Amino acid sequence: MKDDNFLKENNARHLWHPMGHPGDLQANTPTIIKGAEGVHIIDIDGHKVVDAVGGLWCVNLGYSNNAVKDAIARQLYDLPYYSAFGGTTNPTAIEASYMVREFFEADGMVRAFFTSGGSDSVETCLRLSRQYHRLRGEPTRTKFLSLKKGYHGTHFGGASVNGNNRFRLNYEPMLPGCFHLPSPYTYRNPFNETDGAKLAQNIAAAMEDEIAFQGANTIAAFIMEPIQGAGGVIVPDKSFMKLMRDICDRHGILMISDEVITGFGRTGDASGARHWGVQPDMMSTAKGITSGYFPVGATLVNQKVADVFEKDTTGEGAIFHGYTYSAHPVGAAAVIACLTETQRLNTAANAGPRGTQLYEGVLKLAEKYDIIGDVRGGHGLMTGIELVSDKAAKTPMDMPTMKRIHKTAYQAGAMVRLGMHNILMSPPLTISEAEVNTILSALDAGFAAA
Repeated sequence: MKDDNFLKENNARHLWHPMGHPGDLQANTPTIIKGAEGVHIIDIDGHKVVDAVGGLWCVNLGYSNNAVKDAIARQLYDLPYYSAFGGTTNPTAIEASYMVREFFEADGMVRAFFTSGGSDSVETCLRLSRQYHRLRGEPTRTKFLSLKKGYHGTHFGGASVNGNNRFRLNYEPMLPGCFHLPSPYTYRNPFNETDGAKLAQNIAAAMEDEIAFQGANTIAAFIMEPIQGAGGVIVPDKSFMKLMRDICDRHGILMISDEVITGFGRTGDASGARHWGVQPDMMSTAKGITSGYFPVGATLVNQKVADVFEKDTTGEGAIFHGYTYSAHPVGAAAVIACLTETQRLNTAANAGPRGTQLYEGVLKLAEKYDIIGDVRGGHGLMTGIELVSDKAAKTPMDMPTMKRIHKTAYQAGAMVRLGMHNILMSPPLTISEAEVNTILSALDAGFAAA
């Protein structure tokens, strides 16, 4: 590897980064993360902090799980790659599919289609849902419903059902036939409703109205995150997902649960849908499936969907969709090891109390700082803090102040993530009580600096 001076001199000079302005990143170069240990990351200058972002919602097992690293290394020597297209497979893909199916058995999932990440998994859900209805003799079902503030990746399909315009405006026109319902966001919503249960009823009524307007026989699927992540950790009322499930069932619409963030223990349950007592028809997963150690995702389907494809006798059930790295043997080895470690360490059990500790700690900070407009979380290790410059008017905090808070918190010991005027946190599920306290102390310092 080149020396540190070379790395600093060439930082952001030749590489365009996701989710950032190329010019700004050249003027304000990114922090260079050179090492990691446990739940900590270490930058090029040796500054060590708790990673309250968990990489990008994904490093559930922390950075020092040797069982996963060793499994990847062994597989590289046995079989570094082979295609799963056209009648070939590999042993690790077979075993990984069995384990994933078993992990989500309580959610009603029976088949897995491996992808390279979350955006791929969402795209696969959208495409298969259209094909499902064609196979059933309803080819007019091509439209999709989703929620504002939702995030479903960056492919054209996923971006089209995304509910935040900053992922859409520069790339429009998007996929036609995508319609957005209000978010279950009690702090800001068009109904001015602060009661979560009443807001859920209002959104359910809006969904029924949209279905009536579009025509139920034109809608393929409804997609939602059980807890909206990138939108600001928006936690719906416990009744919300069940209401959506019931409406989908009444109108023959598939329900897709986007579990890219919420799957594999982040909510304190194996899946976000299970957290709310709902069985969806399809699930998109990634992130925690390999804890970020290898790029893998999976689309999962229930028996109802699987039967339509597998019992087809016309030939139209063939899935002409896939990725070069679908069921990659090294990725599958990472899946096997990661799920084994997830179960051995029972990370979901730790996510509950540590998530409560983080959430309640931020609530105490909200009593101290008026710039904290809203705190969301309390369901596993997902916490969002919405910052305002005027609490009464709910005026979003300006970006220079957000960046100052972020920088000060980092200097004080924790890496947090900015999502516009929100601070988003999703630390590794292996985090300790003391390490959560470090995050809270760093936030305290950041808010004091503002």
